[in-house]
Amino acid sequence: MIKPSWLRVKAPQQERIGELSDLLLDLKLNTVCQEASCPNIGECFAGGTATFLIMGPGCTRACPYCDIDFDKSVRELDITEPQRLGEAVERMRLSHVVITSVNRDDLADGGASQFVACINEIRTRSPLTTIELLVPDFCGNWDALDVVMKSSPNVLNHNIETVPRLYKKVRPQAKYKLSLELLKRVRESWPKTYTKSGLMVGLGETDNEVIEVLCDLRSNHVDIVTIGQYLSPGPKHLKVDRFVDPEQFEAYRLEGENRLKFLQVISSPLTRSSYHAGEVRTLMKTYPR
Repeated sequence: MIKPSWLRVKAPQQERIGELSDLLLDLKLNTVCQEASCPNIGECFAGGTATFLIMGPGCTRACPYCDIDFDKSVRELDITEPQRLGEAVERMRLSHVVITSVNRDDLADGGASQFVACINEIRTRSPLTTIELLVPDFCGNWDALDVVMKSSPNVLNHNIETVPRLYKKVRPQAKYKLSLELLKRVRESWPKTYTKSGLMVGLGETDNEVIEVLCDLRSNHVDIVTIGQYLSPGPKHLKVDRFVDPEQFEAYRLEGENRLKFLQVISSPLTRSSYHAGEVRTLMKTYPR
């Protein structure tokens, strides 16, 4: 399937990308930007932002849409990772940082303690930086979620990824209702934290199913949603079923913001879950908690 013209990205600023890549290499840190072959790497790196990927690079789940390597082996956590991450945030002078992880189903707490260690280190080095976490479902271990949330991230993101009908195909090791439950629990127990989720389109869903997912997210009090076009990383991954045109992405946004009253819906072909994540700082001023 040939990519349409609206999926073309601007040529990145190679010098700035090189600087940040060198810094990440020096500190032995992984980013989703690199590991998941994000199409926005040029724009984000040129702007001095990145989404850090901890506890990786291998993931204990093998989602057929994802470009992150599968690794089901039991691995010890790197206790130096939080310090190196904190140093990177400080050196990059980030006002807003996103921290995500691979799934670590081999760990009793799913890696919750590592998220907390990273937050603590960042707050020590860069106390004015706002922090967004993009977390896995922790296999429904709500004690692990509590551990993470007690560190008070500014934003808690957990991606719903696709419509429930496609879960067995797209997220075979996850459960739609479990992801909704996680987002609901965060809102009910930590009302000052902004909640966020995201989904991909172009995997075989209908536009009506996308709207139904938006309704489910809003009924569970999610504040921010991202919607982007699925792009297959390679021949071993799921194929693109359709390319959704920009007008339909705008229709999703209008439905979400005007009728469902999300605080923000970021919807475009090249949108990813951390795209323009720093804009949440403006939302926090507009809708303080």
